[in-house]
Amino acid sequence: MNPEEHLYILALKQCKNIGNINLKKLIKNIGSAKKVWESTPKSLLSISGIGKNSIQNIGNQDFLNSAEKELKFCEKHEIKIIHQDEESYPKHLLNCDDAPMILFYKGTLNNNLNPVSIVGTRKLTAYGKHFIQDLTAELSGSKVCTISGLALGADSCVHEESLKHQIPTIAILAQSLDKIYPASNKTLSKKIIENNGALITEYASFEGMAKENFLQRNRIIAGFSPHLIVVETAYGGGSVTTVTASNQYNRDVFALPGKITDVYSQGCNQLIANNKAESIVDIKTLVRNLNFIPQPELFPMEEPKIKIDPDKKDHLKLLEIITENKSISLDELADKSGILHHKLLPILLDLEIYGYVKCLSGRQYQPS
Repeated sequence: MNPEEHLYILALKQCKNIGNINLKKLIKNIGSAKKVWESTPKSLLSISGIGKNSIQNIGNQDFLNSAEKELKFCEKHEIKIIHQDEESYPKHLLNCDDAPMILFYKGTLNNNLNPVSIVGTRKLTAYGKHFIQDLTAELSGSKVCTISGLALGADSCVHEESLKHQIPTIAILAQSLDKIYPASNKTLSKKIIENNGALITEYASFEGMAKENFLQRNRIIAGFSPHLIVVETAYGGGSVTTVTASNQYNRDVFALPGKITDVYSQGCNQLIANNKAESIVDIKTLVRNLNFIPQPELFPMEEPKIKIDPDKKDHLKLLEIITENKSISLDELADKSGILHHKLLPILLDLEIYGYVKCLSGRQYQPS
């Protein structure tokens, strides 16, 4: 990606009322961040959904100067910037409408690994800790990386146990990468980078720390993986916002149940009761449900296939896409085919009934 595009995206990020969705809309319609920056108000206001409040600060020279300083700051501190158009941008995050146009990171990003997001309370109990230890031990040796938020409690335990089992782990931060919060996790953050993991944030150094940043950070944890595991949380805990984002992104959510009298199991129990998360029965079943390795049938049977009507163009289009991939998610199918989710599902059901496609857990599809 041209560093010039990074420069103008950073300048636009400072404009009031231009969030990730509007920024993406402006660039898509105008062609590039630089062109948006140099466009006339009239041309910008012609874009549907863009109002005067959104464009009033575009072209502010102070913002451009600040963006230039940010690029120098990143170079000095060995912070990399990645754009959505680059191959190493987290692939599952691309399917989220409000995903950041650019991310800042230190360390290693590897889209060939299967990401699994794991969150929980800062006041982790022995029950939750043992679960994380058992889970990471089971995942050891798999082509997987763990995602969490570097907070105290469950997050720190996820990162530490992943490192112990040589699993790359990624920490999503709620502030710029020159600040580590909590400060007590500075050593842990260095170990994450040194062991093929990464620290990632959407925040530049000119953006201060704010309480709402943590809620925004949670949506990235949710979008980073097709699976979210909630270890322990109380009623209304921060993990619940991550679950809400995961549900909105159509992710699979699993929650660790516990005693109804245990404060930090009550939130998980409620999520399960409200059908917002699937109950975790045991570690091996959970890992199977994460679908990192498709399980072969013991006695596969060749079933007759129903011929597809040549007039069903969408059916044939989807079949071609699925056939070209060993396994593909519902979000990826929607992206590649251009067919909306609510229209996709009936077609996929037809293809499954016809004998051409298999639906795996995690809304993954593969050829029969």
